[in-house]
Amino acid sequence: MNIGTYVLAGLSALLLAGAANAQNTTGHLGAADLGINSPRQVLFVGNSYLYYNDSLHNHTSRMVAEGEGIDDLAYRSVTISGGSLSFQPMDHFLTQGAIGYEGPFDVVILQGHSAAANTEARRARFRDAVKSADKMIRAHGAATALYMTHAYAEGHNSYSPEMADNLAALYIETGNEIGALVIPVGLAFERARAERPELELHVEFDHSHPNLAGSYLAAATVYATLYDARSFVLEYDYFGRLDSETIRFLQTVAIDTVSEFQGN
Repeated sequence: MNIGTYVLAGLSALLLAGAANAQNTTGHLGAADLGINSPRQVLFVGNSYLYYNDSLHNHTSRMVAEGEGIDDLAYRSVTISGGSLSFQPMDHFLTQGAIGYEGPFDVVILQGHSAAANTEARRARFRDAVKSADKMIRAHGAATALYMTHAYAEGHNSYSPEMADNLAALYIETGNEIGALVIPVGLAFERARAERPELELHVEFDHSHPNLAGSYLAAATVYATLYDARSFVLEYDYFGRLDSETIRFLQTVAIDTVSEFQGN
C-alpha cells in the first residue's frame, strides 16, 4: 500500500471522530453547514504556497466564474514569503477600505506554514494564530476557512511519510474547535499521488512548492469546498498550459476528495 492510499484510509476514523465534535454526523462541516452560500468576496491569507503559478486566488476565481456563472467575483490574496499566520496583520486586512474593499469579506481562507505540524511548538503557534484570526474574522461578519496544506515530496530535506497525516490532523482538529470550514488540499494531493504517482505536483527544485498541476488541483479543491460543487467539468486549462486529460483528472480528484472528506 503506498502512502497516498494509507493516508486516505487512515484518516477515516479521525474524520468520523472530528465529525462528532463539529456536530455533523456525516462528515466534516461543509459550506452550507456554515451558512456560506456562493461567496463573492473572498480573501486568501498565506504564503508562497498561494502565490506560486499566478496565484491560487486567480485560478480559483476563473473556475468559479465558469462553473458557477458568477461574473462579479472580488477575490484578493495577501501573502508573506515563508510566512506563518502569526505574521499577518489580520485586523488591518479586515478593516473596510484598508486593502481596497469597502464591504466585508464573505470568507477568509487561512493557510498556515508548510511545517506547521512538524513540532508541538509549531502546532501550538498555528492553533493560537487561527483562533486569534477567527475572532477577528467573525467580528467583521465573515466566515473562516482553513486551507490544509500539502506535504513535502520525497527529496525535501524535511520529508516524512507521516507529514500528510500530521497536517490533516492539525487542520481538522483546529477547524472542529472553532467551527471553521476545512479545505482538504493536502488530502487531494495524497489521492492524486496514489492514483497517478507519475504526475508531479511539486516543483522539482525544492519538492515543496506546488507546480502548475499542483496549484490547479488546490484551486479545484477550494472551489469544490467553498461552493459545495460535487459535479463539475470545467474547460479552464490556464490558457492551454495544461492538457485536457490532466485537468479532468485533477478536477475528479478534487471532487472525490471533498465528497469523501465531508461524508457525501
